Amino acid sequence: MRKLLNASRYLVMAAVLGSLLSAVALYAYGLVDTIVVIARTFSSGDISSTGAKGLMLYFIEIFDLFLLGTVMLILALGLYELFIDSDFKMASRLQIHTFEDLKTTLVTVVIAVMAVTFLGQIMTWDGTTSLFEIGVPVALVIAALNIYLWVAKSTKK
Repeated sequence: MRKLLNASRYLVMAAVLGSLLSAVALYAYGLVDTIVVIARTFSSGDISSTGAKGLMLYFIEIFDLFLLGTVMLILALGLYELFIDSDFKMASRLQIHTFEDLKTTLVTVVIAVMAVTFLGQIMTWDGTTSLFEIGVPVALVIAALNIYLWVAKSTKK
């Protein structure tokens, strides 16, 4: 039974591979989208403040893809390090030694994704809808996640 339970940790490889493939897909899509947006911008010749605002919005949305890809990559690497190979070498900022480390790292990136997503909402705001209805829930979730990080950090000491 012990051997079976010990080997069961390799079930996590499904999540590692799925997360890794998701990260690759998001990065590739973001790269292709970046190239398309740049090519379209230069071919249209629309050099104006309206065009610049549109270009900024496109790049914010593309950055959101890269951030989500980063979340998936961190999840893949963290799960691999936790369950498969504890000697796996990652950047010091991303080293995961406990499940709590993985959650903390993911929460930090999720906060960044939410902030960038809300920035995209601000950039597309037409003045008729209420940013308050979107901004308050986003702010509350970000605040709650920051409180979680603060509690996790204080209990770690």
